Amino acid sequence: MKLNFDRRQVLVLGAGCALTGLVGVDFASAQGKNDINEVIGKFTGGKAPTMGRVKLDVPEIAENGNTVPMTVSVESPMTAQNYVQEVLIVADGNPRSGVATFHFGPSTGIAEANTRIRLASTQNVTAIAKMNDGSFFSTTKEVKVTIGGCGG
Repeated sequence: MKLNFDRRQVLVLGAGCALTGLVGVDFASAQGKNDINEVIGKFTGGKAPTMGRVKLDVPEIAENGNTVPMTVSVESPMTAQNYVQEVLIVADGNPRSGVATFHFGPSTGIAEANTRIRLASTQNVTAIAKMNDGSFFSTTKEVKVTIGGCGG
C-alpha cells in the first residue's frame, strides 16, 4: 500500500507530531524550567561535592552572553592512582543547565579545559569535578551578563 500526502497534509501531520511530543519537543525546557538539581544529582549519584580543588575562571561581567570565555582546572597529580575523570559545567539561569562535560584521564597530564559558553542572563556557573576514587569537588562563580545569550 502506497501512501500519498500533499504538502498541506504533511505540514498538518508534522504539527500534530510536535504537539504530542513525538518529535522530541521538550516543553519544560521551552517554558524556562532549569534542571540543574537533576543534572548535578545524576552526575554525582546524589553525593554532595566538597568545595575546593576546582578553579573556575570566568569574567565577573560578560558583555555578551553568547560568548563567555571560561577556563576550568582541577588540582590533581593526574597519576594512575589519583586523577580527574570528568568535569561538569552547569549554569543555574539557562533553560537547560548542562553547559559542558570534559573527560580526563591520568595520561592527560593536567586537568584543564577552556572554551566559550553561552549564558542566558546573570547567573551562577558551577564546575563539579569527579575524581577516580568517586569523590567530587566543586566551585561556583557568578557571571553578570549584560546582553543575554540564550534568547535573552
